[in-house]
Amino acid sequence: MARLRPAKAYRRLKRAYTRKSKFRQKSYVKGVPSPRIVLFDVGDKTRTFPCTVNLISRKEIQIRENALESARLTANRYLELNLGNAGYGLKIRVIPHHILREKPLATGAGADRLQTGMSLSFGKPIGAAAQIHKGQTLFVVGVEEKDIPIALEAMRKATKKLPMHCSIETKKA
Repeated sequence: MARLRPAKAYRRLKRAYTRKSKFRQKSYVKGVPSPRIVLFDVGDKTRTFPCTVNLISRKEIQIRENALESARLTANRYLELNLGNAGYGLKIRVIPHHILREKPLATGAGADRLQTGMSLSFGKPIGAAAQIHKGQTLFVVGVEEKDIPIALEAMRKATKKLPMHCSIETKKA
């Protein structure tokens, strides 16, 4: 199984290149990979909580969906252990729409006879990323007022999984 390329290869925020061809069926990205984010809303979805803790980005960046899922799992695990299933509500506020592609190159003995260089180099879809702007909210956790320190710690742990600096903001309704 091939390894993932490092996140620095996909970090820069730029407009998606759309393939233009004189043949209509070749003018778009064929096949979108299945999403890796399992749930966008976890915890108690029916209740409205009096306090919210928001995770806000401090710079423009592109985040792959596996990093978002990892941050969600970390925050959800911490909240579930400390508050139970009904004591919080966690939402992911960004959706990875941007399709990432790569042109796999053959390596090893005899590879020079197999590959055709950069002909047809549009690449195969390998994943998706969310394009994040400065000041955009990534995660929202709804909790009771007494549980704010637990939600702050969960968001601090989630920032460790993301490739950027984030700020944490608390709002009371």
